Amino acid sequence: MTAPARTVRRADAVDAEVYTAVAIVGGGASGLTAALMLADAGIDCVVLERDALPSGSTALSSGFIPAPGTRVQRAHGVADDSAARFAADIQAKAHGRAAPALVEAYAKAIGPALDALQERHGLQWMLLDGFLYPGHSVHRMHALPQKTGAALMAALQAAAEAAGIPVLTQAVVDTLVLDAGDRVVGIDYLRPDGTRESLGCDALLLACNGFGGNADMVRALLPEMAEATFGGHVGNDGSAILWGESLGARLRDLGGYQGHGSWVTPQGALMSWAVMMEGGVQINAEGRRFHDETQGYSEAAVHVLAQPGGIAWNVFDTPLLALARGFPDFCEAEAAGALRRCDSVAALADCIGCDAAVLQATLDAIHGSAPAPAPTAAPAADGRVFARGLEAPYFAVKVTGALFHTQGGLDTAPDMRVLRQDGTPLPNLLAAGGAAGGVSGDAVWGYLSGNGLLSAVAGGYIAAHTAAALVQHKEASA
Repeated sequence: MTAPARTVRRADAVDAEVYTAVAIVGGGASGLTAALMLADAGIDCVVLERDALPSGSTALSSGFIPAPGTRVQRAHGVADDSAARFAADIQAKAHGRAAPALVEAYAKAIGPALDALQERHGLQWMLLDGFLYPGHSVHRMHALPQKTGAALMAALQAAAEAAGIPVLTQAVVDTLVLDAGDRVVGIDYLRPDGTRESLGCDALLLACNGFGGNADMVRALLPEMAEATFGGHVGNDGSAILWGESLGARLRDLGGYQGHGSWVTPQGALMSWAVMMEGGVQINAEGRRFHDETQGYSEAAVHVLAQPGGIAWNVFDTPLLALARGFPDFCEAEAAGALRRCDSVAALADCIGCDAAVLQATLDAIHGSAPAPAPTAAPAADGRVFARGLEAPYFAVKVTGALFHTQGGLDTAPDMRVLRQDGTPLPNLLAAGGAAGGVSGDAVWGYLSGNGLLSAVAGGYIAAHTAAALVQHKEASA
């Protein structure tokens, strides 16, 4: 595999002018959440970020985070959610193949994490209660009012700056320094001018990345996505896994990932899956539907890529267009010319390039499955039942399947400490977010909507509490 140089060296200490209690590699949602929680606990930390401006996978996402039991959720009158119910939804989507201890830990931590970010750091969450995302049994998806990952990153960066947290950008960490007892004593990193610097620490959190941007690793570990568009961040180069392999750490769920079956092409933007959940359909170049769209947008990526030319058309009507325009990503795609209006089935067939009679039969089947006005109608061939059919004018957006981020990585205990092959934890090395194995199991269909930011924010929150305890224990023993 072609991979960046990510090494481990052994030393009793690092020769560094700068020391911090906790070093955090990666300035995305996971790293910044951890840093904010450490600041709240009075623990010094430094965030090292490879880019000139922290962004990562978070900035490219929709910024939606599922969480039960938050103040915002309760204020909206959702009183029947709980960590246990959320955990059950996660496992149902993953067919029971997600790590049970991590599922429980994340489901319990994410609500308090969002409340802490709101109450102590000014992130004003709203609950997306207009529709249910695939696999969620209750409204629990949170977002900032802007409904973008970029806005989430901006809010976290502003909070970190207000808290006085040092964020060292353009610092590419390439070496972890551990003593003979596997205790991290520091890191080495590269600066833009080619100079190398070191940082000493009492604990290290890897909150850096997955491997979706490493084409060779994707080809080897996720062959079905080898030719897919990568919609994630180029910094997802597999660093955490490479360090883990050097340390003899255990890896988990490397076949798990988040795909998306609604990557607008050629404009290169994400179209909200809410349109599919509320009655939109995906139609291939032959004019046919090819899967039950309500099963999830992650596995939809594989379904779309299996169609002729690896493309599909998202087809919807006027009420659904109004819904779509409530999402900034769609508005950007529309402004870039992605939206096609078709006033008849014949015009829609011309747009798609398919036989009008085949397309008409497809749309008739949607009408036939609707409970009203035909209450005895059978469901569509794939089992989906539509509340209503689509009406002219029709709207269409050309899409393909994309890989967004991987869900496998370093195996961790529920407190986010990295585990060795024998299941024992390394003393002071933690991993969260894309660096760690998530809660989506080992296949694309295991991804429950929001699992990426769930593991990032909940993992960062938990890791901060663990790191703080490690630092406090060391100080008490000194």
